[in-house]
Amino acid sequence: MEGHPMDSVCDCSQCELRKAFFDSFSDEDLGDICRNKTEFPFLRGETIFREGDLIRYFSYLKSGLVKLFKTDPAGKDQIITIAGPYDFVSLLGVFSDTHQSYSVSVLEDAVLCCIDIERMREIALRNARFSMNLMERMGAVSNKIIREGLEIRKRNTHGKVAYILLKFCKDIYGECIFDLPVSRREIAENIGMTTENVIRTLSELRKEKVIRINGKEIEVVDPAALERISNYG
Repeated sequence: MEGHPMDSVCDCSQCELRKAFFDSFSDEDLGDICRNKTEFPFLRGETIFREGDLIRYFSYLKSGLVKLFKTDPAGKDQIITIAGPYDFVSLLGVFSDTHQSYSVSVLEDAVLCCIDIERMREIALRNARFSMNLMERMGAVSNKIIREGLEIRKRNTHGKVAYILLKFCKDIYGECIFDLPVSRREIAENIGMTTENVIRTLSELRKEKVIRINGKEIEVVDPAALERISNYG
């Protein structure tokens, strides 16, 4: 893993994640985790870990935005999903594999909270409720990836690009004006298109006044129209 540990005041009892996931921990386990966790800051463009790296940590994203991706034998990247705050970026295969099965790089400056994987395995073995919560979260992550893949696959070119723009607008930023955190090439990697097709489609959406483009800034001018394009092309 790249990055350097940062000094931080630990207050796991106030962590938003506790309500959703760590409430199954005893005060002793939570205190143990709080004392032994490490936070790593990462800048945009940095790699958190690479496919094939040894799994050393149980990690979740405290802030920022990252992409999970695999690289094929030809060197082409395929984005698996984009993760935001309190997503477990190491969750897929963290207990079934010894090495990372995908890479993670930073789209927006991020802070990763890391707990020694062996310590988490020990807690999972003796804490049935935590293990159940873990399996539920793993299932939810897997279902999200499968669902997004199917949604993208069934759409035409314009629908795919519209779907991704709506994802940023509604699910990630919650507003219609945002700085696009991915390049045109990365959008193409995510939806299985060429970069040229993505650029052409964005240009057409701009000419139709569905979106406004100012450098990296995107404004969804007509959300209803973008929704129709996403659903029907």
